[in-house]
Amino acid sequence: MTSTSPTLARVGPARPVDWLVCFAVKEEAAHFSTLANPLAARVVVTGMGSRNATQAIQAALREWRPRSVISAGFAGGLNPVLHRGTVVHDPDDELRIAEELKRLGAVPGTFHCARRIAVSTADKAELRKQTGADAVEMESSIIRAACREAGVPSATIRVISDAAGDDLPLDFNALMTAGDRINWWKFARTIAGRPSLIRRLVEFQRQTRSAARALGRVLQAVVQRPPVCSRR
Repeated sequence: MTSTSPTLARVGPARPVDWLVCFAVKEEAAHFSTLANPLAARVVVTGMGSRNATQAIQAALREWRPRSVISAGFAGGLNPVLHRGTVVHDPDDELRIAEELKRLGAVPGTFHCARRIAVSTADKAELRKQTGADAVEMESSIIRAACREAGVPSATIRVISDAAGDDLPLDFNALMTAGDRINWWKFARTIAGRPSLIRRLVEFQRQTRSAARALGRVLQAVVQRPPVCSRR
């Protein structure tokens, strides 16, 4: 898991775009590219958590004036029926992309936007009990609230990187700075003290890469066409 500062991927001068696709970290965007149609979509890497997401989406809405926004990336599964690699979606009706997402194999679902990473199966079971949500992540409700305020339709399209029955290899919350970024010095010290974690972390990285490929395939298809709605 990597935490980055909010960045905007830019090509040429600012101008209106059809799609603004927001990811928390660059690894989530590894298999999504705007190169095929750079004038139709832009990628924003917001950084993790509500503070970073708020700053990044507000700046991006001013910078690009998008017709629509997608909050994309990884999510933890809360609903036990959702397996790793399942793409889950919750779009505004105005976008009219639900049928296309269904055709692509994505499933509808609800998301809980948490302040902390859900690390264990017990964490996920408790969140499922409390919220009834299908998946958990840390940015979508922030991004979509800003979009509603700006009159821009939006969608959450995320992939299950770790299922409800999966424990994460370590407690990433203990490694976060106050700015919701990974403290790599703490990370290195943790690994040095528990070398058995290396195998689990390598396997987790393999899982997230596979999940990013599945997400990229769906997103790539969605942004090939302009959104049906207009900016309000």
